[in-house]
Amino acid sequence: MTETVHVDLGARSYDVLVGPGLIAEAGARIAPLLGRPRVAVVTDENVGGLHLEALKNGLQASGIEVVSLALPPGEGTKSWASLEQVVEWLLKQRVERRDVILAFGGGVIGDLVGFAAAILRRGVRFVQLPTSLLAQVDSSVGGKTGINSRHGKNLVGAFHQPSLVLADTEVLGTLPERDYLAGYGEVVKYGLLGDAEFFQWLEGNGSSAARGDMAARIHAVRHSVSMKADIVARDETEQGDRALLNLGHTFCHALEAATGYSGRLLHGEGVAIGCALAFELSARLGLCPQEEPSRVRAHLRDMKMKVDLSDIEGELPDADGLLDLMAQDKKVIDGKLRFILARGIGDAFVTSDVPRDAVRNVLADALAARGG
Repeated sequence: MTETVHVDLGARSYDVLVGPGLIAEAGARIAPLLGRPRVAVVTDENVGGLHLEALKNGLQASGIEVVSLALPPGEGTKSWASLEQVVEWLLKQRVERRDVILAFGGGVIGDLVGFAAAILRRGVRFVQLPTSLLAQVDSSVGGKTGINSRHGKNLVGAFHQPSLVLADTEVLGTLPERDYLAGYGEVVKYGLLGDAEFFQWLEGNGSSAARGDMAARIHAVRHSVSMKADIVARDETEQGDRALLNLGHTFCHALEAATGYSGRLLHGEGVAIGCALAFELSARLGLCPQEEPSRVRAHLRDMKMKVDLSDIEGELPDADGLLDLMAQDKKVIDGKLRFILARGIGDAFVTSDVPRDAVRNVLADALAARGG
């Protein structure tokens, strides 16, 4: 039942394996990469409590010695302090350049540990074992690593490709519903940015995948990963096509900053709201029919996801405040915001030619609808 997606990056190519039971098979899958039978695992306390023993068993079955570190869960762990803690711990464990580090967790752990691997001894190999839907379909693939700064999200980091990705779809069954649906925001994004047929498939099958249909889950993850792999192979360091993967993210990152990177808004929830806003902005600019944003929002509502600013609890800045937060985004070039807009579902494009007033009006109307 395991499916393989190849990420073609020449000498730095690697495979993404998707399917159930991969944690139990981790030893056999990882052993060929090892110079010596020893790995360092970094996870978070939630994932560690649920799955670390199973991973250790899977590694030890192949005679691989395991040392592990568990960090607090949450976006706050993507910090300078945690980066220092991980790097110093890896040095204490005498991790060498020929060794392999395992990032075992969601997007926070994958980004943090990947960055630690990138800078430790000027580059150590690492394997991604993503345990959240968001990490399986997005952040574990493509080599973007990093931490947050007080100036904004993901502003410090490096491109450092993993040597292997093991996306065990069985683990998704232990996710709280909110976390699964947050990850689904990134799945929907792939259909919206470049594959109308996939979006149509999600309209018919997204709910059964959410309820635990394994075949549907495998298809959703594999197809998302395949789309990302194709884009990354064309544009590894985001000079062109790869920017399409940021559909919804310019709005999302501003909303995450406005909510203090807290549990008020999970990243994938922000992506879903951001995609809805990007389609609304596209329709107002005359780029796509008004039916398109309505269809996007209808599917997100059907999936019981966050769709509007009114779905975010607590205070938010005004439209100008949100625009100021957008200006800190990495996608600013020569002071101009890069937006990913759409001519329709499955037809996104990158532009910097978006009037500030149009963005402001979309935000102002969305804020007015929430009464704030």
